[in-house]
Amino acid sequence: MLMPWLLSGLGLAILLLAGDALVKGAVNLSLRLGVPALIVSLTIVAFGTSAPELLISIKAVLDGAPGIALGNVVGSNTANILMVLGIPALLATMHTSECDTRKTYNFMLAASVLFIALAFRGVFDWIAGLVLLAGLAFVLSDAFRDAKNHRRANGEVTAEPTEEIEGLDPDMPGWRIAVYLVLGLIGLPMGAGLLVDNATIIATAYGVSDTVIGLTLVAIGTSLPELATTVMAALRRQADVALGNVIGSNMFNLLAIIGIASLVGPIDVDPEFLTFDLWVMLGASLLLLPFVYFRMDITRIWGVVLAGLYGAYMFLILA
Repeated sequence: MLMPWLLSGLGLAILLLAGDALVKGAVNLSLRLGVPALIVSLTIVAFGTSAPELLISIKAVLDGAPGIALGNVVGSNTANILMVLGIPALLATMHTSECDTRKTYNFMLAASVLFIALAFRGVFDWIAGLVLLAGLAFVLSDAFRDAKNHRRANGEVTAEPTEEIEGLDPDMPGWRIAVYLVLGLIGLPMGAGLLVDNATIIATAYGVSDTVIGLTLVAIGTSLPELATTVMAALRRQADVALGNVIGSNMFNLLAIIGIASLVGPIDVDPEFLTFDLWVMLGASLLLLPFVYFRMDITRIWGVVLAGLYGAYMFLILA
């Protein structure tokens, strides 16, 4: 049973590297073609950084393993709050009292409630997919409008905040952009195939469902980039980056990934999601209330609480 674990790890590594390559290539190509930096940051970067999760979900749907697709999203959202915010807080207090993320947080809660309501239909089909993608379009248009208004209010109508865009290199030659794009487009489906196929083998061998594998192995693996980003943000005292990264990632997971994947094929909802996992995800989201609305810092004590809750959740799933 060692080989499926090694191949799953290899698939995850390929996914993460290919996703990073695709972001770098797409960002630099788009700006060279004259696409405004604001559009690039709101769309291409957001889609590119979630490409691994998206490819995993699509591959799982096509392979008849919907539990991995749904478990990946629900498990990642829970991990993003309890693990991705909990572990960095053990290293350094995150001064979230200095952040104002209320509007984005409200959107995330609304997306979570919408997602749970659609889950009670028993399946995420094309109808649910269109509803989720409509929610995504609303959120992106609102973010774009706010960004434009902010720049206009500050007299920066013509300024392009290119230095803030992830993966941007103004001096990157054309051949390197092409290499990044090719590596991303080839590596993403290859990594997704390796991870989903071998995760399914592991689930079968250990007598657990593909849902459990999605909630644990796949979800934790795809949350590693967010964890790395949040650790660095905490150490640099950039709490707004840390909290915004988690909230934005969770919202995108719910609206975009399942929205697109459900157009590829129906995703049946395991009854256990309806009685346990979806409510854990919503409960974890509500734990952010004091940090968002009452401007509390995420101290080391809170880090222990969040990480401990995630450990308990993992124990309950695997037990």
